[in-house]
Amino acid sequence: MNFSRRRSRGAQDDVNPYWISFSDLMSALLLVFILAVVVLVLQLIEKQNELSAQQDDFSSQQTAFTAQIGTLQEAELARAAILQEIDQQLQAQGIRVRVSENNTVLSIPSALLGFDSASSDLKPEYQGVAQTIGSVISSVITEGDRLKYLDTVFVEGHTDNLPFDGLDGTGNWGLSTFRAITLWTYWEDSLAGPGSLDQLVNPEGRPLFSVSGYAETRPSSEVQNTNEERALNRRVDIRFTIVRPSSDDLLEIQENFQADND
Repeated sequence: MNFSRRRSRGAQDDVNPYWISFSDLMSALLLVFILAVVVLVLQLIEKQNELSAQQDDFSSQQTAFTAQIGTLQEAELARAAILQEIDQQLQAQGIRVRVSENNTVLSIPSALLGFDSASSDLKPEYQGVAQTIGSVISSVITEGDRLKYLDTVFVEGHTDNLPFDGLDGTGNWGLSTFRAITLWTYWEDSLAGPGSLDQLVNPEGRPLFSVSGYAETRPSSEVQNTNEERALNRRVDIRFTIVRPSSDDLLEIQENFQADND
């Protein structure tokens, strides 16, 4: 009896070590599996966070780009309103100017300024009209917050296609520039005071108005066989340019987007 119990215990002792080792092995494998699952879950969470951050960056860049486009559209609408109001107010006073189809240029013909061929003189009988045009332009562009949309207003002189050798050999280039200068300096003198055109600045704090000449290179009438046809090109254009995203602004948006997705 005692011998039998001892054999039974001995046999049990011979078997248990193997079962204990197998149990430990299964526990270890289960622990490794759990650790692997935890690592995988952490990696998935990290990847999800990265994707979420990329989506946020993309959304931010898209928002910035959309804001730039929205500002540009607002500026275009503001410019169109400016040109149309100037035209309407001048017509109400019997002054007929021309507005370009794309609402960017106000053209003042020779009939209103009296520029003879080869001349940049603003004759006295035309000065009242010139002053009214400048006054209307000033009142319309300074209404509300419109100035924040304007980058530069160009006062551009033009000539007909007849050769001109005067003004120290500068020809039609000098003549067209002096026509613009003549009108601009008259506005400076006749509209002097607070809010005058020469005191207006763009959003960057730079003078709003600029003066230039184009000679006969930008004709409003290609046919210039008669004095009436040539007179259409003896004019001063007021070209309104708006604030728009610069190439540097767009490049910065693109670079930021690429950097966030590298």
